[in-house]
Amino acid sequence: MPAILDRLHLTYGQKLFLLASVPLTLSAASIALVVAWQSNAMATREIHALETQLIETKMQELRNYVTQARNGFYFIYGSAAPDDADAKTQVAQILAAMIYGEDGSFFVYDYDGTNLVSPRRTEMIGKDWSGLTDPEGTPITDRLIEIARAGSGYHDYLWPKPSTGEEARMISFVLGFQDWQWAVGTGVWIDDITREIAAARAGVEAQVRHTFLYIGGITLTALLMVSFSGLMMNLRERRLVDAKLKELTQRVFDAQEEERGRVARELHDGISQILVGVKYTLDIARRRLSAGDARAGEALARGQENLSGAIQEVRRISRDLRPGTLDDLGLGPALKALTEEFHTRTGIDTCFDTVVFRNRIDQEGRIALYRIAQEALTNVDRHAGATRVDIDLRGHRRGCTLRIADNGCGIDRDTQDRRGIGLRNMQERMDQLGGALRVLSSREGTVIEAEIPLSHLLPPEGSMPSAWPGT
Repeated sequence: MPAILDRLHLTYGQKLFLLASVPLTLSAASIALVVAWQSNAMATREIHALETQLIETKMQELRNYVTQARNGFYFIYGSAAPDDADAKTQVAQILAAMIYGEDGSFFVYDYDGTNLVSPRRTEMIGKDWSGLTDPEGTPITDRLIEIARAGSGYHDYLWPKPSTGEEARMISFVLGFQDWQWAVGTGVWIDDITREIAAARAGVEAQVRHTFLYIGGITLTALLMVSFSGLMMNLRERRLVDAKLKELTQRVFDAQEEERGRVARELHDGISQILVGVKYTLDIARRRLSAGDARAGEALARGQENLSGAIQEVRRISRDLRPGTLDDLGLGPALKALTEEFHTRTGIDTCFDTVVFRNRIDQEGRIALYRIAQEALTNVDRHAGATRVDIDLRGHRRGCTLRIADNGCGIDRDTQDRRGIGLRNMQERMDQLGGALRVLSSREGTVIEAEIPLSHLLPPEGSMPSAWPGT
């Protein structure tokens, strides 16, 4: 993800917004899908249960209708003979009169398939309807007679609805009158159940849509909050960056001024005084030559000696500003020359130890470690009061470490907490290289360790990087 953002060349604020909003959006979308799936599955189960319950209720209602109708004419049927035509006529009339609701009525077929009672469709009375099927091919009359012969039962099929004249699914309950060989039954249409199920499903779908809208609204609100928070953080970070940039700029200016002041002091205290002495010596030599004094040669010799000292001082200042040995021979010889010059100048016992690096540290690493050593030796000279300094430069599997230890009085805690400009410069050089700076100080002395990562070490000539990590 970060690599993709880098390729898009986005700003820091845009990257922050994307890193926060993309996972949030994906999470919200996943939650919405899971909620929709679970809601749909639950709704399907509930709708199926509702449909089953409604159909069972209708079926029980049909059974009650037929049972009540039988109870209404059982006094006739129970006492009549199987061939009692008058009793059959009376019962047929009673059933034909039992019309309920807009579409409800009773029907009667004999076991031969002839319709005896059909108050809603009188054209069917007296005709043989054996083999009758609905538009789907479901047997009607034959199946009803088969159920009646078995006693009683239910059958569903398509049948014209009287109130609309259109085909609709109907459930019938049929009861067999075995003495008369009649199939007596009634039916109800279940399109109202279909409408209720459709309404329930539409309600569930509407609820799912509302849930999607709620989740979308919450996600949008969260995205707006993330965007606003990112904007505020961006503004805050920008203010902090501006403040740090101003502070860094001021520190750079301070460092420049300090370095200029140091160079100016060295020029004034060293070269300037030497050159003034050379001028006086030359004036004395000129007067002696004019007067024919034989000591003019001595004055010229002293002037020549002073000029040699001035040249050496210029070389020293130039070496402090940018040692040529660092670029020509590498870090090891440059540090060795630095320690020798430090010992000669201060009289402090200085020891330098290293392995042969063969210029394997890149330029940034060489400059950083050299400046850290230079700054550390300057601090030892000015503040430590040490009598011995040990400098060690080693390569290892993690990179390279420069260790500077002295036996001085240590760094004052207040000074260490304030992190003077010298220590800050060391830390910033290590931060730029991705390295680490450790400062350990006590009354027995101070140890400064600067470690640069392996990425700043160059492979030996003619070998791959994997062949030299341990040197």
